[in-house]
Amino acid sequence: MKILVTGAKGFVGKNLCWALKNIASGKDKIHPGLSVEAVYEYDLDSTPEQLDAWCGEADFVFNLAGVNRPQNQEEFMAGNFGFASTLLDTLRRHGNTCPVMLSSSQQASLTGRFGNSEYGRSKKAGEDLFLQYGKETGACVLVYRFPNLFGKWCRPNYNSAVATFCNAFANDLPYTVNDPSVELELLYIDDLVDEMIACLEGREHRCEFDGLEVIPTAVGRYCYCPVTHHVTLGEIVELLKSFAQQPATLMIPEIPAGSFAKKLYSTYLSYLPYEKTAFDLKMNVDERGSFTELVHTHNAGQVSINISKPGITKGQHWHHTKFEQFIVVKGHGLIQQRNLNDPEGKILEWEVSGDRIQAVHMLPGYTHNIINLSDTEDLVTVMYCNEVFNPEKPDTFFEPVK
Repeated sequence: MKILVTGAKGFVGKNLCWALKNIASGKDKIHPGLSVEAVYEYDLDSTPEQLDAWCGEADFVFNLAGVNRPQNQEEFMAGNFGFASTLLDTLRRHGNTCPVMLSSSQQASLTGRFGNSEYGRSKKAGEDLFLQYGKETGACVLVYRFPNLFGKWCRPNYNSAVATFCNAFANDLPYTVNDPSVELELLYIDDLVDEMIACLEGREHRCEFDGLEVIPTAVGRYCYCPVTHHVTLGEIVELLKSFAQQPATLMIPEIPAGSFAKKLYSTYLSYLPYEKTAFDLKMNVDERGSFTELVHTHNAGQVSINISKPGITKGQHWHHTKFEQFIVVKGHGLIQQRNLNDPEGKILEWEVSGDRIQAVHMLPGYTHNIINLSDTEDLVTVMYCNEVFNPEKPDTFFEPVK
C-alpha cells in the first residue's frame, strides 16, 4: 500500500508518518497483516509535481493539511477549502478513487461557541467538498472532526493549551489560567494514530453529529476517535504541578493504563529541556557503602539501590508488616533470614550473584541481612519495599540474624 500524507510536517502528520514508516520497515509488530510500501510526505516545501505524481500512485490519502493561525481570515478558506479542492481535483484527473481521509475540527459543527468561527466555516466547506466527492466518484471518504489534540511534538503557544502548559511547566515559564473550571475534550495523539491505522484496515468508527455530540452508527457520514478525555484546565495544571515536582519528591504519579494522567505525563516529559532531563539523587554514603532511593509511588512503595563495600554486612533488622525484595545485580553476596519465633533459631540462606539475578523476599517477622562475600568487589542490590519510608513509623527494629 502506498500512502499519501498531506500536512506531513505538522503535529499529527509527524506522528502518523513515523507510525506508518515503522510499519513499512517491519519495526511495528502490532499490525503484521498491514503492508505499507511507501509513505509520500507532502507539505509546504513539496512541489505541485510531487503532489501530482503521488496522487496518481496513492492507495490511501490522509489529508491533514490545513491553516490554523493565518495572518488574515481569508487564508482560512484558501488553506482549508482551497487545498482540499486541489487535492481532490488531482485525484480525479488520475481517475484515482482510493479512500481519502479529511482532518476536520469540532468547530465545523458551527454550534455553541463555534457558531461564528471563520475557521469552522472553512472546515465545514472542506467537509462538504469531500462528502460530495465521495458521492460523485464512489470513493470511500472518511471525515473526522477532531477535538483538542495533545501529545509529543505539538507546538506550544499555537493552538493547543495542553502543549502550552506542558512547555511552561517543563521550562519554568509563566502561564495563565483564566478559568480553571473550563472543560476540554482532549484526544491523545497515539489514540488518533491508532484510529488512522484502523482506517487503513477498514475498521474506522463511523458516526453522525448532533452539534458536538457524537452519535455512533455504522452507516454514518462522519468518523470519530472513540477514546477521548474530558478534563478541566484546573485538573491539567494540578497534574502538571505534581509532574514537575517529581525530581524532588521521587513520587511517580498515579498513571493507570489508558488514563489521561499517563498520556499527559508522557506529553509533559517530551518538553523537558536538556538540563532537566537528568537529575541528581540523594546518596546516603558511609564507610559501609551507600543507599539511594530511586522512585516513590503512591500505593506500591519505593525502589532503592544499595551498594555494600567488600566484606560488609547490612540489614540486621526485621519488620512487622513491611516487606522487601532484594535483587543483587552485581557482585557476590549472602542473604540470611531468621524467624523471630523459631525456637531452634534456624537461619535461611541464599547465596546471590549478579551472574544469576534472583529476587529474594524479606519476610515480615524475620530478621534479615545481606553480606558482601567479595574481598574486592562492591555488592549492588536493587531493593523494593512495599511502602515509602516513614520516619515517624519506620516499622524497622534492630536484631542480629545470628
